[in-house]
Amino acid sequence: MKTIFLTLLFISALTHLTGCISKEQKKPMTITIETSLGTITAELYPEKAPATVSNILAYVDEKFYENTIFHRVIDGFMIQGGGFTKDMQQKPTKAPIKNEADNGLSNTRGTLAMARTMVVDSATSQFFINLEDRNAGHLDFKSKTDMGWGYCVFGKVTEGMDIVDKMAKVETGFSGRHQNVPVEPVLIKSIRRKE
Repeated sequence: MKTIFLTLLFISALTHLTGCISKEQKKPMTITIETSLGTITAELYPEKAPATVSNILAYVDEKFYENTIFHRVIDGFMIQGGGFTKDMQQKPTKAPIKNEADNGLSNTRGTLAMARTMVVDSATSQFFINLEDRNAGHLDFKSKTDMGWGYCVFGKVTEGMDIVDKMAKVETGFSGRHQNVPVEPVLIKSIRRKE
C-alpha cells in the first residue's frame, strides 16, 4: 500500500512538473526585426498559434529573412514582407502550414499575421503587420469556409510602431506584376530571437 502511495505521489509530482515546463514553453517570446528604417520588437504567442510560431522561428533560426524586404506596403492597411529579395525574386520556402486564424486573436493595430493566398492553408514565410484596428473585421476568422477562415495572428509589435508607421508612408509603385512595392527597398536585415 505504501509503495502504491509513493508511486502515485511521484506521478503527481512529475505531472505537475511537466505542466510547469509546458506552460513555461508556451509563454510569449520576443523577436527583433532589424530593418533599414530601424528596429522593431515583437512578442509571439506560441500558446495561441503553436504551429505558426514554430514555423516562423524555424525560418528565423535558419536566417531565412536576412536581406528580404517588405515588398507590399499599403498605408492605412498593412505592411507585408518576408518572402522576396530586394530585386523582387521570391525565395523558396518550406511546405505551407495549417491556418490557425481560429485562435481568438484579432487583426488589430500592431499585430503580426500570416500572409497567404486564397487557399486557406497556404501560408509559408510571409507575414504582415497590421496598421489599423478597423481591418480586423474582414481579416479575422469568421467560419471554417474558404471565405471565412481569415488570417492568423501570431504576435504583436511591442516596440517600434513608429518604425512601422514610417514604413507605411514610403513611396510605392509597380515592380513587374507586383503593386504597392516600395520604390526604395525597405530591407529586413535580420530577424532574431531576443534573449
